[in-house]
Amino acid sequence: LRHEGVYLLKIWLHMDFAEARRRLKKLRQSDGALRRPAVVEWDEFESEKDRARLADAALEMIERTSTGDAPWAVVPAADPRYRDAAVGDLLLQTLTRAAGDGRPSPRTLAIAAPANDLPKPSLVSFLDLAQGADRATYAQELRALQQRLTEATTARSFRDRGLVIAFEGNDAAGKGGAILRVREALDPRRFRVHGVAAPTDEERARPYLWRFWRNVPRRGDVAIFDRSWYGRVLVERVEGFAAPQDWMRAYQEINDFERELDENRYTVVKFWLAISPGEQLRRFQDREAKPFKRYKLTPDDWRNREKWPLYEAAMTDMIDRTSSRHAPWTIVEANDKKFARLKVLQTIVDRLEEAGRA
Repeated sequence: LRHEGVYLLKIWLHMDFAEARRRLKKLRQSDGALRRPAVVEWDEFESEKDRARLADAALEMIERTSTGDAPWAVVPAADPRYRDAAVGDLLLQTLTRAAGDGRPSPRTLAIAAPANDLPKPSLVSFLDLAQGADRATYAQELRALQQRLTEATTARSFRDRGLVIAFEGNDAAGKGGAILRVREALDPRRFRVHGVAAPTDEERARPYLWRFWRNVPRRGDVAIFDRSWYGRVLVERVEGFAAPQDWMRAYQEINDFERELDENRYTVVKFWLAISPGEQLRRFQDREAKPFKRYKLTPDDWRNREKWPLYEAAMTDMIDRTSSRHAPWTIVEANDKKFARLKVLQTIVDRLEEAGRA
């Protein structure tokens, strides 16, 4: 079809089982609802094992049939407003490309799906960044979650598993503070924090993911990445450090990397800490005003701030293309640091407890 000049738009509307079940139940109870649909719905799969097999089949379908000129676009469907805006934007992008391009070029067919320069709905614009933690109970909630994390990572069932945590987010979003609260709950002998900066000459001489593979922990241990393998589709994309065909290809390579970790009994937890431009400016100014914080602020931070829309577009593409059942993204509303720390801990604990029951 593409060689014949047909543009394909394939959309997967993603929703977790609990939300799908709730909506289907509500639909079937409404007046005039279809009592017996013509197809088998997801909530009719009774066992957790069957639902997991169905989710795996869907993910495999997406990964195996997402090609350079016919990629799948995965759209989170929990929020109807974001879903509708994202689908409309995808349709607009496809029609705009079709109107301005007569026939596909051989080079385009050989690489992954290109990201568009057209405006797109932002995931962050649909977040409630005003959410905050209850100051009166914060310390108690923090201690309780840290205790659960300690228990989860010292349980017998964790001995043959591993935990890999990746932190991404806006500059000054509070990644360091969130990582500190996670570290406090872990056995110092059983975890490492890897700060990810520009690759060394040794790392440049090898495939991109090599430096992350070599830091995968042994089973029973934890690896925390302050920045991660997603730099290829974020900073390297925005700053032009990677050629377009390289960062376009990276989405599939990253999905394969995380799938292999999951298949080898590693729990992969990924966070994007989101703050508003106004909150980022306030934190920058606070760092600038306090001598003991100035080391945290660099000229690159101000320069990156000027490219906020480009980084936001890259982040949206990243989450759309690399959030899977076995390695989902969690977007953390981080204008309130205490709220963000609690959400990070709660997410890690939930994922570990779920893995322990599997």
